Amino acid sequence: MQEVKNSHIEHLLCIAIDLESYPAMLDLVADYPQISVSVGVHPNVDEGEEPSVDKLIALGANDKVIAIGETGLDYFRSSGDLSWQHRHFRNHIQAAKALKKPLIIHTREAKQDTLRILQEEGASEVGGIIHCFTEDWEFAQQALDLNFYISFSGIVTFNSAKDIQDVAKKVPMDRFLIETDSPYLAPVPFRGRPNYPTYVRYVAEQIAKLRDTSVEEIAQHSTANFYQLFNMR
Repeated sequence: MQEVKNSHIEHLLCIAIDLESYPAMLDLVADYPQISVSVGVHPNVDEGEEPSVDKLIALGANDKVIAIGETGLDYFRSSGDLSWQHRHFRNHIQAAKALKKPLIIHTREAKQDTLRILQEEGASEVGGIIHCFTEDWEFAQQALDLNFYISFSGIVTFNSAKDIQDVAKKVPMDRFLIETDSPYLAPVPFRGRPNYPTYVRYVAEQIAKLRDTSVEEIAQHSTANFYQLFNMR
């Protein structure tokens, strides 16, 4: 936490991936007012407790919880009958609407179904984040229209990420966020190594370079956008 403070990071969001580890995560951050959490089940998790609407609402009512997720669809790592993914996804959206808290969306090789379910369930009512964005500008535009913010991770620093970099140039300054997704997806120059929250600066530097602006401006906007989305100021 001292490194986070030294890096001038004001607030952290720990994203849940299952219900079993959620209590431990909550305990871990209990004494840190500058850390919030989400509650949800990652779309690749098909074991453990079912994320029912009622269960998500009960857990999500905690004041430490500012978002519902990580939820969504992932057709890259899962195959066969994925009706359970769709059911979980819809449950999360319904819980988020009941709690009036934003969603954290994971989508991989499932962009059309992701957008369709967001539309069908009225997710624009609460909006949220397209977490660790890996799609193109067409998808980004539709997500923006649904009241979602576009969140860029260390992937935007990769030379191969041309579509993502194109989106980073175009997304409105009041509708983007930056993240690390640590301990995964470390940005250049740390690619392939463990990732840390303090590496978010390298994401900011890349977006500043792409937009021909300063790191300070990117930091100012991304911070303001975070607080605006989560209604924290």
